[in-house]
Amino acid sequence: MRNLVRTVLVLTLLVSVTAGCTTMTGKSAGANVDDAMITATVKEKLAAEKISTLTKIDVDTNKGTVYLTGNVASEDLRVKATQIARQVNGVNEVVNNLKVQ
Repeated sequence: MRNLVRTVLVLTLLVSVTAGCTTMTGKSAGANVDDAMITATVKEKLAAEKISTLTKIDVDTNKGTVYLTGNVASEDLRVKATQIARQVNGVNEVVNNLKVQ
């Protein structure tokens, strides 16, 4: 009888934990990790370009869509940032909100 009660408690706990894997954003923990990985990779690739204005770009990712915001010096850099973001695995779409100053 004790084993049955213990088993039911463990199963209840597992169901509760599994059901709680959705975060406040409505995304699963795995989706949050994927988005964070995409964001980090895009930032890394922008920094690797050695163009100082590209490192000042804010990058956010939500469900595979990358959002670029900030200011860049030219239209060429704006286009380059979009191209770099599109090359990252897992990116479904790039929304470029960069402004040319």
